[in-house]
Amino acid sequence: MSPAGALQHGAVMQQQSRDEKLFRVAFESSPCGMVMVDRDGTVILVNREIERLFGYAREDLLGRSIDTLVPQNLRAEHPENRAAFIAYPQIRAMGAGRELLGRRRDGSEVPVEIGLNPVETDDGLCVLASVVDLSARKRAEEELRRSNEELEQFASVASHELREPLRTVASYVDLLERRYGDKLDSAATEFIAIAVDGAKRMQRMVDDLLSYSRVGSRGGEMVPTDSGVAFDVAIKNLGAAIAETEARVEHSALPVVRADASQLQRLFTNLIGNAVKFRGTERPLVRVAAARDGAFWRFTVTDNGIGINPKDFERIFVIFQRLHLREEYPGTGIGLAICWKIVERHGGRIWVESTPGSGSTFVFTLPAGPEQ
Repeated sequence: MSPAGALQHGAVMQQQSRDEKLFRVAFESSPCGMVMVDRDGTVILVNREIERLFGYAREDLLGRSIDTLVPQNLRAEHPENRAAFIAYPQIRAMGAGRELLGRRRDGSEVPVEIGLNPVETDDGLCVLASVVDLSARKRAEEELRRSNEELEQFASVASHELREPLRTVASYVDLLERRYGDKLDSAATEFIAIAVDGAKRMQRMVDDLLSYSRVGSRGGEMVPTDSGVAFDVAIKNLGAAIAETEARVEHSALPVVRADASQLQRLFTNLIGNAVKFRGTERPLVRVAAARDGAFWRFTVTDNGIGINPKDFERIFVIFQRLHLREEYPGTGIGLAICWKIVERHGGRIWVESTPGSGSTFVFTLPAGPEQ
C-alpha cells in the first residue's frame, strides 16, 4: 500500500472509530430504552434505560431471548410474531390500536410503546427496538379521567340541586305578581320582571351546564347515523326561531356518519341556532353541506350573519365566553363549548372561518359511516 493510501486508510479507520464511539454514546444516553436482537431474538445490546425500566443488569439480558421481557401470557405467540417481522423487515411501531406491556424482572408489567427498526450488520440482519416507558403518561391519563368524572359528577349534582330552588324562586315571584300586581307600582312590577328573568336565565344556564357535563358521561353509542335525519330534527327544534326570523336553511346531500344520534342532533341545533341568532340586517340564510375527507366527513354550516373577529376564533369554544352583551344576543355562553365537546368525543375537529360583517362558516369533521 502506498504512503498516500495508508494515510487514507488510517483516516477512514479513525472516522469509523469516532462514529462507533458516537453511536455508543448516543445509544447509551438515549432517554428511550434501546435493545438490539439478532434474527433469532437473542439480545446482543442494551442501554442503561432498559436496565432501569426492566430492573435487569445488562449482563443478565445479553445472550438471553428477548422473550424474557415479554409478559408470560404472550410468550407463546411472540416467536411467530418475530419471524413474521424478520420475513418482511421494515420500520414500524408495534401494537397499533392496543396497549403493549413489558415484563420486569420482579414479574410486574409496565406499559410501553415500541418502535422496530431492522438493521443490516456484518453478522446479518438485526432488529433495533426503541422502548418508551408510558407509566407516567398512563398515570396522568388516569388522573385526568378521574378528575373529569369528578367534575361531571359535581356539575350533575350541583345542577340538580340548583334547579329546585330556582324553580321555587321563579314560581313565587310569578305568584306575587299575579296576586298583588294591581297593588304594585311600575317600579315594583319592573323589579319582579327582572327577578323572574334572572331566575329563568339561571335555569337555562344550569340546564346547559348539565348538558355540557353529560356529553362524555351520558353519551349514547356510536353507530351509523344518517346526518340528514339529525338535521331534520334540529330544524324542528328550531322551528319557532326560524319562523320568527323568516330564516332560510338549505342543505346539500348529507351522509351517514358514525355518531351518537342525539348528540349529532344537538350539534346541528346549536350551530344552526347560532347562525339564526347572530344575524345581520339581511334575512338569515344558512347553508349546511358535507364533503368526504379521507376517513371523515367534513361538514360546513355557513351563514350571512355578523361574523366573528379572528382573534376570538378559539375563545368562542370556551365555556361561558361571550362576545356580546346579553341584551344584544341572549344565551348562556355554553352552546359552542358543548359543540366542541361533542365533536371531540367523536374523534373529529371543529373550527370557524369568518370575517366580521361577512358571515361565518363553522367546520367540523366526523368519522365516516358505512359506504353508501
